[in-house]
Amino acid sequence: MEPVDQTVPVVLLDLDGVLNPFAAPTCPDGYQERVFFEGEEPERYCVAHGGWIRELAAVGEVWWATGWGENANELYLPLLGVEPLPVVRFPPVPFETELKVPAIDAVVGDRPAAWIDDNHTPAAHRWAAERLAPTLLVSIDPALGWTRADVDRVRDWAKCLRR
Repeated sequence: MEPVDQTVPVVLLDLDGVLNPFAAPTCPDGYQERVFFEGEEPERYCVAHGGWIRELAAVGEVWWATGWGENANELYLPLLGVEPLPVVRFPPVPFETELKVPAIDAVVGDRPAAWIDDNHTPAAHRWAAERLAPTLLVSIDPALGWTRADVDRVRDWAKCLRR
């Protein structure tokens, strides 16, 4: 196993509220819906997000940071045409959102990190502010979901790290 380049940023990607704009009153243009879990509401997905994930993978190491766990790779990513991503291990669902922070910290270590999520808690903001490594929190409106501007923001941030 090759050593990890400590200068390459980790890009942490949530699913619900980010790729799946669950709070939108209707399915947004460009999205489709599918029931992944029996007895639950349909999840939304946009095939164009596959290209956006690949763009982020070109500037950093993309990890899932979602309660979906491996289900994100097995159920969701095939719809986007993206290879499986490493997964941050969280406690079993349901868990307190603040518990994402220690798990993410363990994965990121001292590397630069961009965290894309619809629910950055006060603990997440404290963690980001206290880190010595460059850290970017990208907060997503769960009624809107991930946008092109969010992707560009992370790409521009990652490019600035190389200067």
